[in-house]
Amino acid sequence: MAAPAPSWRATPRARKGGAAWLTAASAAALFVLLPLLALVSEAVQGSAAHLAGIATTILPAALWTTLVLLAGVGAIAASVGTTAAWLVTAHDFPGRRMLSWALLLPLAMPTYIIAYAYLDILHPLGPVQGLIRDLLGYASPREFRLPDVRSMTGCVVLLGFALYPYVYIPTRAMFLTQSSGLLDASRTLGVSARARFWRVALPLARPAVAVGVSLALMEALNDIGAAEFLGVRTLTVSIYTTWITRTDLPGAAQIALALLMVVVLLVALERWARRSQRFASGGGRTLQPRKAGPFAGIGLLILGLIPILIGFAAPALYLVQAAWSRYQFAGVSARLAGEALNTILLAASATAVAAALGLVVAYALRIRPGPHSAWAYRLATVGYAAPGTVIAIGMLIVLGLADRTIDAAAHHWFGSAAGLVFLGSGAAVVLAYVARFLTIPAGAVEAGLARIPLSLDQASRTLGRGATGTFWQVHLPLSAPALAAGALLVFVDCVKELPATLLLRPLNVETLATHLYGEAARGTYEEAAMAALAIVVIAMLPVVLLARVGVMPNRHAAPRQEVRSGGAAAAAA
Repeated sequence: MAAPAPSWRATPRARKGGAAWLTAASAAALFVLLPLLALVSEAVQGSAAHLAGIATTILPAALWTTLVLLAGVGAIAASVGTTAAWLVTAHDFPGRRMLSWALLLPLAMPTYIIAYAYLDILHPLGPVQGLIRDLLGYASPREFRLPDVRSMTGCVVLLGFALYPYVYIPTRAMFLTQSSGLLDASRTLGVSARARFWRVALPLARPAVAVGVSLALMEALNDIGAAEFLGVRTLTVSIYTTWITRTDLPGAAQIALALLMVVVLLVALERWARRSQRFASGGGRTLQPRKAGPFAGIGLLILGLIPILIGFAAPALYLVQAAWSRYQFAGVSARLAGEALNTILLAASATAVAAALGLVVAYALRIRPGPHSAWAYRLATVGYAAPGTVIAIGMLIVLGLADRTIDAAAHHWFGSAAGLVFLGSGAAVVLAYVARFLTIPAGAVEAGLARIPLSLDQASRTLGRGATGTFWQVHLPLSAPALAAGALLVFVDCVKELPATLLLRPLNVETLATHLYGEAARGTYEEAAMAALAIVVIAMLPVVLLARVGVMPNRHAAPRQEVRSGGAAAAAA
């Protein structure tokens, strides 16, 4: 929603400065839209016979597999995330405070790393099945083995337990804002504790659950490593294989367009699920946790630890053990240091550009409120809804055309080849990161600017400062913490991003994520344990941030303070 219009008359200098910011914001929106428009253009260039072949041989099976995966992941993420949120909000038991932030830990475990770890943990010759056979008295996997984790069921379970925090964070924030009076009234009417959850608390939290599930499904759609490792051929995997193995760019664009339509459908369903729903907290005293008995408290703690064990602890312990074994055997390879440097350089470059563009689109909305700036903001932030594979294919089309144009110009003017300026330098990876993650700094800065009163703008203008001067001297210093938090989240997301990096990285350039993907694809899991552990350690940063901003409340803070910080954490996620 656009910010309210300022109540003072802007000077010509201020109007000129505001117009410049608005023009820059429009350019940022066009930059994000270009890959999506190029995707449509490339998709329609394929012949009718080619499109018919894609529609009959690839799309039906990939689309059905994707829908089944989304249904399963959505069900697990919704049930686990909502149950965990209610557990730590409505009950008081030993370990509750630790559990409230530990439930965020699976956010630090990318989906492809979870799949990579469990492929080894649950292997027929792995530790889990070996222990079970020893306990049951079997001698070999031929006598007893568990169902193969390489299946749709395995993929659904692992992704569901990896992505439930996207539901947990906003749902817990919603539970914290609910008035205890509503639950007290239902209790006086003789409603049982279970019925109070199903008939009062959960219906009021439905908007938060819908938002969380939609975010989890977006992440599941973006996944390529876990699905491919586990033998599930989704639309995202089909896009990658169509381009890499068949070098069929129009076909990959057509499948990417189908994937984009699934994303649009998910967003529409999420909006439809929350239609006409406007819930207030009811005011008064917020929900207070009820003290659980000793045995009940132990049971609740064990119940809360289960998703942490599956989604974080088990794969993390495996990575530590595998990385230590690898270190003892061969030390730290120079290759890993180079890949870490590549990862940091690409992520830092994308973070700097995304933060700058996020400032532009958010500040234009602040100083020039209206339909133009509102649409520029909305269009500049649509990239986060598109999977990384879709953005990468679109960026490949745009930058391929740009490289050919530059090369032709170099031949014409200088008589020499310019080569692949964007696709051969790593710039394509950076631009794809920016297009996809621009939403994060833009949203963070917009939220930070919204807390700055308009009276400060007025005071700055009366002192002769224009729009740009006010930005540097007033808005930027006050919104710097929000910008820093957004930049941190962008950096971590860039480090974890796999699909766009796989498709756009230059030849012979490896990052930690692509190294892990390559080793897992070859079945040499132990070779990539250090790279996977490094990614998880870096991904812990936003989890620590979320815990600090209030998912783990200060014991001396009032309940209202916890509510506000919980909402901030949900927005950050």
